[in-house]
Amino acid sequence: MNARGAPIRIARQDTGEVEVNGSIDELARLILDRAGFLFRPTVSGVWIRLPFDTGQANENRQATHAARMLSAAGYQVDLDPALLPAAGHPEPVNGWPHRTMTAPLARPARQGTAAAGLPASPASGSGPRPGR
Repeated sequence: MNARGAPIRIARQDTGEVEVNGSIDELARLILDRAGFLFRPTVSGVWIRLPFDTGQANENRQATHAARMLSAAGYQVDLDPALLPAAGHPEPVNGWPHRTMTAPLARPARQGTAAAGLPASPASGSGPRPGR
């Protein structure tokens, strides 16, 4: 059982597959399953890996997504830098920063169709009404 203090390592092995190592509790298992990782029983435990032959870019996206979800759930994640997508991500090598994303701001209400360059809608009460 993981007390959320022991790091979970996600890394690309020398043979090319992406594997997860560390103490995995039930919540971490559900998160990894949701991210697309497979759980295969072995003689010494469970082998946690991404499916083979999905392409390196897809594997990188899945591993990064798993690291973000685990981190958001409070786990310490050690993500192999080789798994980071090429652009647009901070460097979450050891201990991904918690909750670094923010919700998008609400868009302001439309002030009017003329200001937006849209045609005006027909006036209320004009035109055919359904069922008449």
